[in-house]
Amino acid sequence: MRYLLLFLILTIVVLGCSDKKKYHDVDKQGKVDTQPRGIAEILRFQKETNAKFKDPETSPLPDRYRKDFEGLNFFEPDTNYRVVAKLERTPDAVPFMMPTTTDRKSAEVVYGLAHFSLNGQHFRLEIYRSPELDSGVEDYLFLPFLDATNGNSTYGGGRYIDLSVPRGDSLIIDFNKAYNPYCVYNPKYSCPIVPRVNTLDTKIRAGMKTFQKEE
Repeated sequence: MRYLLLFLILTIVVLGCSDKKKYHDVDKQGKVDTQPRGIAEILRFQKETNAKFKDPETSPLPDRYRKDFEGLNFFEPDTNYRVVAKLERTPDAVPFMMPTTTDRKSAEVVYGLAHFSLNGQHFRLEIYRSPELDSGVEDYLFLPFLDATNGNSTYGGGRYIDLSVPRGDSLIIDFNKAYNPYCVYNPKYSCPIVPRVNTLDTKIRAGMKTFQKEE
């Protein structure tokens, strides 16, 4: 009887520990992460982006802005702006030259159409892939878009999202990872101009906000 009671106590302890594991992830340093996985991923994106902007080797910021740089302005993470889109591939699309903010034109092809619902509306966005991608980044997809926040809380020319070629016919689009074209920070960059066909008639309150230059 005593052994049976001991077995029951050990079973309860083990089950209690395993239940907590479903809601908490322990990182390599042994710290417990209580953030939901989606939120933690968004915060990691923001942290890595800020680090890139601070580093003189990777930052698009001119020295006069980078020396006092403390961080970019982001909307609060919101997983409602992380959508699963149905990807309609367009294998017969013809390459075209996308205008940029300079005289350069960017060779692009419409890789597919992303269909999704957001803020109670259905949308379709074109997703582009360059036929001139370097080796090692062949899976890179480019999603530029405009929305109703442009010119107010976000950059007037729209924002970009980086994606990868999925295995199936669904694609996760996380607008929390939307970022500004580099030409916002430095005129030496040549940035593709967002096609008007990729205009979302809604406010995307996620991702990077407009850049406030400190003179």
